[in-house]
Amino acid sequence: MSNDPREKPNPKEKTGNGVGRILTAILIFQLGIGAMLVLGDVQLGRLSLPGLGPNAPRLTEPVRPGDQRRTYRPERDRPPTQPARDPGQLPERLMLTQIEGATYRLEGAVAEGDGARVKKLLSEATPTPETLVLQSPGGSVQDALELGRHLRDREIGTQMLAGEFCLSACPYILVGAATRDIDDSAQVGMHQHYFGQSTILPASFAVEDIQAGQGEVMVYLNDMGIDPMVMTHALATPPDEIYVLLPEQLREYGFVTQED
Repeated sequence: MSNDPREKPNPKEKTGNGVGRILTAILIFQLGIGAMLVLGDVQLGRLSLPGLGPNAPRLTEPVRPGDQRRTYRPERDRPPTQPARDPGQLPERLMLTQIEGATYRLEGAVAEGDGARVKKLLSEATPTPETLVLQSPGGSVQDALELGRHLRDREIGTQMLAGEFCLSACPYILVGAATRDIDDSAQVGMHQHYFGQSTILPASFAVEDIQAGQGEVMVYLNDMGIDPMVMTHALATPPDEIYVLLPEQLREYGFVTQED
């Protein structure tokens, strides 16, 4: 480029520089707006980030009336009560093992495909299962619903022992049983779920999936004789937390089979 001050500037260069500055300004403006929206969501409790937003106690802390939401990471968090037995590391999918006679233990995470797989295990078990001792951190909602309906059709009961837990999608298996016996020190917890939503799809499709899934769950609970109002606690609790139902709530919402 010449340093001659008499040389006229190229108008194309000025135009290009001007466009570049405008695009840069627009980008900075958009980033600023995005940052303010994210900060607003965090402050309003709509978005949880490490070290930001609501700070619920961990699940290891005792639960009291009105203080029932706990942080929940299945691989880390366990209830504080002493269990009837130490389960160790729970299986990554449901496992069926015989305890005695027609009483079996169903334990582990609810993996995709476990509905059909466990139904097959139950049909092949000898003697025919009458009661399942249940313990699970949850998992696939659709598989839990499928398995719960199968338990009701087969008139199989469920039982929860002292200090053991049934969280996330697990309660849908629990309530599907024909009879339900839950020790007062066992923990049953619920929260919001994902229903196959894809981050690739537009947000409107994800919302439709969630609403349809929640509707299916409420119909299921009603069919099982459970008060669907229990979902008010689940819907108000984000997926990284769990709402633990108190023994009196389990009876109020119909989780515990009442003796005639």
